[in-house]
Amino acid sequence: MPFYRLQISSSILNRLASLALIPTPIRSALAVAVLAFGCAASPGALASEAGVTDQKIVLGQSAAFTGPAAQLGIQMNAGAKAYFDAVNAQGGVHGRRVEIIQADDKYEADLAAANTKRLIETDNVFALFGYVGTPTSNAALPIFTQAHVPFFAPFTGAESLRQPFNRDVFNIRASYFDETEHLVDRLVKTGIKNIAVFYQNDAYGRAGLAGVERALKLMKVEMVATATVERNSTDVSAAVAKILPKKPDAIIQISAYASCAAYIRSMQKAGYTGQFYNVSFVGSQALADTLGKDGPGVVISQVVPFPWHGALPIVSEYQKVMTKSGVKDWNFSSLEGFIAAKVFIEGLRRAGRELTREKLVRALETINRNNFDTGGFDVDFSPTNHNGSKYVDMTVITKDAKFRD
Repeated sequence: MPFYRLQISSSILNRLASLALIPTPIRSALAVAVLAFGCAASPGALASEAGVTDQKIVLGQSAAFTGPAAQLGIQMNAGAKAYFDAVNAQGGVHGRRVEIIQADDKYEADLAAANTKRLIETDNVFALFGYVGTPTSNAALPIFTQAHVPFFAPFTGAESLRQPFNRDVFNIRASYFDETEHLVDRLVKTGIKNIAVFYQNDAYGRAGLAGVERALKLMKVEMVATATVERNSTDVSAAVAKILPKKPDAIIQISAYASCAAYIRSMQKAGYTGQFYNVSFVGSQALADTLGKDGPGVVISQVVPFPWHGALPIVSEYQKVMTKSGVKDWNFSSLEGFIAAKVFIEGLRRAGRELTREKLVRALETINRNNFDTGGFDVDFSPTNHNGSKYVDMTVITKDAKFRD
């Protein structure tokens, strides 16, 4: 029942209850009704959903903020927080500030599960935002699904967050199937068919491997070899020994930046002269920074636009907001966080002042390229599709840890 109707009803009941002509039992009943309606009409009742008060909306983010994959969480959070802060400075959404609680999971599934339970059950967050990684997101999946808490913009392209359809999950980025198909198509069409895969031995690595296998099958090309590395490890000696003798023309890497950098350096030191390709989750800037002089020529697929091309409205906005927040080191990961935050804020606006999780989900499902201009990055949601984008592009690391598209 809308707020103004509750006020009118309360006023009418108060006046009726004060009439002496009304029998005492009825007056008592009316008094109870007045109290009930008064409580329902109070400001606090409008914000009865977990994580929502009259002043703020609280989100939770479990990601790697320390450890070998820390830059992924740090950069994703930086972009999102910069946008949220800019919105808050303009009065927030329907008068509420948007805040985000960070929880460090070190890119470990068990920590992500524990963080998720705490964020939902103790911190009482309204929604979960910007989780980083497939194993960590998968660990959170049954927890937020059971609690019916929206899970927005995870930094992963895994199919487990796409199929089967989960009404609580909203993906901004393209899938690993989209990325690996784009990569393999580019390689094969340029005459490179001798392809190996170096992947992380967990849900993320296997998801990427499945994407490569699927793409190679479509192109009728056989994979030369595969080798693994453990999550949060840079021990790549066994992987070098397994793939190097096969002499592949290209190696597609499905791992995080620390292990990928270690593998590239080790392979080059062992005499390998072929090409390295990576999917976006690697953490592009972190990989370039880690590789240093060994980085030029390494290819990375991207699921957001080039952060240094200010001609695109969303990128220009990102650059201005990040600079104002004191961050001048632009990168793909923080741009992804920024775009995710912008779309999420639009969902909050559409959900209205009397905010609930259900209203947010329904509001997000109305966002598409025909009625919301993000500024050059199309996002299309619907009641049957929560995968917002299939955008994939290619970039190459150049000297001084820079990029060209």
